[in-house]
Amino acid sequence: MMHIVEITTHGAPRVLRVGQRPVPQAGEGELLIRVSASGVNRPDVLQRMGHYPVPAGASDVPGLEVAGVIESGDAAALAAAGLSVGDRVCALVAGGGYAQYCVAPVAQCLPVPKGLSDVEAASLPETFFTVWSNVFDRAHLQTGETLLVQGGSSGIGVTAIQMAKAMGATVIVTAGSDDKCAACVVLGADHAINYKTHDFAAEAMRLTHGKGVDVVLDMVAGDYVSREVDCLAEDGRLVIIALQGGIKSGFDAGKVLRRRLNITGSTLRPRPVAFKAAIARNLHEQVWPLVEAGRIKPVIYATFDATSVDGAVNAHQLMESNQHIGKIVLTWSK
Repeated sequence: MMHIVEITTHGAPRVLRVGQRPVPQAGEGELLIRVSASGVNRPDVLQRMGHYPVPAGASDVPGLEVAGVIESGDAAALAAAGLSVGDRVCALVAGGGYAQYCVAPVAQCLPVPKGLSDVEAASLPETFFTVWSNVFDRAHLQTGETLLVQGGSSGIGVTAIQMAKAMGATVIVTAGSDDKCAACVVLGADHAINYKTHDFAAEAMRLTHGKGVDVVLDMVAGDYVSREVDCLAEDGRLVIIALQGGIKSGFDAGKVLRRRLNITGSTLRPRPVAFKAAIARNLHEQVWPLVEAGRIKPVIYATFDATSVDGAVNAHQLMESNQHIGKIVLTWSK
């Protein structure tokens, strides 16, 4: 048996509790990880509240990213990936991450970057896969272009800042306080806009001398979309990855036509293993060397003991408070 954090019913953080379940078994193309740390992400909160259905076949236990040691697995798949039992890995999973043991597709696992702890490694997969897939694969951000990141102090935000800067882009972010804006600049953002005191669209146009930004990474949607259309450059790309501001958006379609804008969006969790495997390969080849060189660093705001009565509850309360800068991680005591 193993300890897990389970959702007893949909609702506030207090519906989370520590429980027990049998240790899962790895199937074909999979491995079993003895988990040291589990990343906490906004989709976990949405799942707890009943707003993010679990994909077919995935565990109902929350948690989309883990780090730890390979306990067992499909020998052929492990060999093909250059992995062995006992190796330290981090993994993107479709569920089941809040547990002492977690099954993951071998193709969605990456070696823990040299020099990183398991806590740091557990903070990488969900945000790194998401940023790469949306900013680089979908929006095709290029060296010399300008990226606007909504929510620069979030886990996604701190990853997007560092990854885009490492790839040679100019980065503008929004954040909800002057302290958060300052933290984003320390991480490498060229400009940070306090969206509570400034109109981000007007500021983005001013900072780009009237040209506009090339790519927007949007976690808000709602009424943000019309303002993002206003501050996109010609041939600009807007990628929506979350809906914190609501599902309904109005915008000037004429500007989309005249400036040849591309508005798109995506969700990562339900995509097939082959899709995520391609992202993993790109991360391993192009981003992992930057992490190991210290050019991109994990940003850990807080850790909580997952086996304590209030560990996951406190982690989710912190996530919902929006006071954190970077990632929140659960740890598993043995």
